[in-house]
Amino acid sequence: MNRVVVTGMGALTPIGNSVSEYWNNAVKGVNGIDYITKFDTSDVKYKFAGELKNVDFTKVIEKGQLRKMDPFTQYALYAADEAVKDSDILGNVDDTRFGVYFGTGVGGFDTFCADHSTLLEKGARRVSPLFIPKMIVNIAAGNIAIKYKAHGVNMSVSTACATGSTAIGEAYRAIKHGYADAIICGGSEATINPLAAAGFGNMKALSTAETRETASIPFDKRRSGFVLGEGGAALILEEYEHAKARGAKIYAEVAGYGSTCDAFHITSPDPDAIYTANAVREAMKDLPAVDADKIYINAHGTSTHLNDLTETMTFKNVFGEDAYKLHISSTKSMTGHMLGAAGAIEAITAINALRTGIVPPTINYVEPDEECDLNYTPNTAVETPIELALSTNLGFGGHNACLAFTAVK
Repeated sequence: MNRVVVTGMGALTPIGNSVSEYWNNAVKGVNGIDYITKFDTSDVKYKFAGELKNVDFTKVIEKGQLRKMDPFTQYALYAADEAVKDSDILGNVDDTRFGVYFGTGVGGFDTFCADHSTLLEKGARRVSPLFIPKMIVNIAAGNIAIKYKAHGVNMSVSTACATGSTAIGEAYRAIKHGYADAIICGGSEATINPLAAAGFGNMKALSTAETRETASIPFDKRRSGFVLGEGGAALILEEYEHAKARGAKIYAEVAGYGSTCDAFHITSPDPDAIYTANAVREAMKDLPAVDADKIYINAHGTSTHLNDLTETMTFKNVFGEDAYKLHISSTKSMTGHMLGAAGAIEAITAINALRTGIVPPTINYVEPDEECDLNYTPNTAVETPIELALSTNLGFGGHNACLAFTAVK
């Protein structure tokens, strides 16, 4: 089996428009959540989101092409461009062995809403001929492949909130088993719009907090739901010997991946946390033992009662009493829930924690929940040696994914 390493990373988030800006702000505990500006919230209870700020997409996408792309594709290309440049992969890989595994939870939601309104108001003849190629979920992966002439394996992944992790995990398997030498992988999402928010809000999933400091508060007893976030994140995965031969810088090794399904309920996780725990065990099964106090977990940590409780139980199921020694945090406290992009940006977080020995905090953590009693790195980053970094994500439909990263030895 091939070894797989990370040789490039790219990020577009509510707290930074590059990996370095994102990471610096995550370590500082910067809150990227604020009042929604994209639509009027005067008649709804959900007021906050993690919106992008000051992004110049023309640095990556020609102006004439921007109108032909839904925001989720723009976000994907922006993040992928940073990752590709960071890796110096172009010109250093056989394009028939160069692939894309990129996903989204929903796809072109803004496009869907806009063209549906056009249909109702102006009739079918006025619906844009670009409606389908802007809206379909695979189009971000397709556009990335077109831009970088990646003629190898190509897959669009959608496992709801586990999408980013699943895309990275499946790309890892493709390289591990010899189907590609390098893959651009990750996820993007653009769902801060009235219909998406109404859907999540009416199912009582969104936070109804009255201040930005209490909007997204994972593992805190006061939590009332998640906050929509937007953006994209991309990684370049590469076969180890291929990366070494071309002198690539290597951030980390992808050391494992676990994927399971609760097969329990369309939105609620299995309360026994059996299959979430199995995903973590699967990701770690080929790894040597690591002391729990040298493990960092970037938790899914959505700030919903059931998710945070289930993840806490998951870590206890896997690690037993050693779960109390783990370093855990949820960066969704800063970014909100980036849905299909969450697993990818949180994988980058886990990798940087491994590389730097800095565990980013769970911010605005004030009131401990007796049912969630592990070390969630409250409010302030912690410096500590990390030997194993895990990233866990759970999605509607029961999808569970866990990625494991280690230093290259």
